[in-house]
Amino acid sequence: MKKTVAMLMAAGLALSLCACSSGETQTTAAPSQAATEAVKEETAAEESAGEEVPADLEEVTLNIAYMPNYSSLAEVVSGDHMGYFAEQGIKVNLVEFADGPTIIAAMENGSIDIGYIGSGAHKLCINGQAKIFCFAHCGNGDAVMALKSHGIETAADLKGKTVGYASGTSSETILQKTLASAGLTMDDINAMEMDASGIVSAMISGSLDACALWSPSTLAVTDQLGDDAVKLADNLTFADQSASVSSWICMNAYAEEHQDILLRFVKGLYKAKDYRADESNAAQISEWIAAQCGLDYDTVYAQRGDAQWLTSEEMLASVEDGTMENLYKSQQDGFIATGEVESEVPVADYVMFDLMLEAAGK
Repeated sequence: MKKTVAMLMAAGLALSLCACSSGETQTTAAPSQAATEAVKEETAAEESAGEEVPADLEEVTLNIAYMPNYSSLAEVVSGDHMGYFAEQGIKVNLVEFADGPTIIAAMENGSIDIGYIGSGAHKLCINGQAKIFCFAHCGNGDAVMALKSHGIETAADLKGKTVGYASGTSSETILQKTLASAGLTMDDINAMEMDASGIVSAMISGSLDACALWSPSTLAVTDQLGDDAVKLADNLTFADQSASVSSWICMNAYAEEHQDILLRFVKGLYKAKDYRADESNAAQISEWIAAQCGLDYDTVYAQRGDAQWLTSEEMLASVEDGTMENLYKSQQDGFIATGEVESEVPVADYVMFDLMLEAAGK
């Protein structure tokens, strides 16, 4: 087993897995356009592979929810462009959302079949609103940031300050943990519920003292405010308390009625995980994501270190040895500690480990 899996739960729930490399955005220069074009040429033949639907599979179109960032899209755009889902008779229709709770709401009204959620929305799965059918990654893209010019240097300095956050998301989760680390609660601050774009604008204008955000919004704040922006905490800060797990989810009824489709999707997803895990493919993946979201390539490429990307083999090994269940248990413990989940729920009640193994023929 590779080192990344062996260390999953070591040293505070694995800095190697539950982290964005060292916890800071990588600063390696982005590849030149020529290099990117070379990657495109190399994968052109592969992209056409699997375009035809296998005769024994009924073609299906999946409405798939995502958020406009590298972590959310890296797997699904790879699987789509490389033909891995087409090999399974699946057509992908990507639909953009701002956060996990709105994705789950869209699933509840039937407009979305499956989707990717970050850590914060997992409490809804724990509380029975959705099923996790495949692990995505552990990340380090969330952070609580503040303005030094507003007199904030530590988490304790947040008392009495105006702090922007997005309710029900990983933003709220990391804010609560950061406050608790300083002996504070939401009642000790002037908590302003906002969406991510509004938080960024308010931070840049100085109308907020601090905020809780996820990548790439954290990068936007840093880029605009420079040295005046201080990071008070990120996912790594609490790695020994709660893993920051992201996942692929669906409604409970969908899991019961369409397990065959989920199996096909996960089979394609495993190939996408292997493509994504190869660092040399980050440039091409960033091109695809930038085109999908209408974002600047450099902005997307800067997010490639927001998590460490496991291969399918590494991920499956963590399922088999119980490491993954421990990660989800750690995540749940964090929600219980903050009061977002009332009591312990068996992880197997909402995480479909059997399906993950079956998709790999295990």
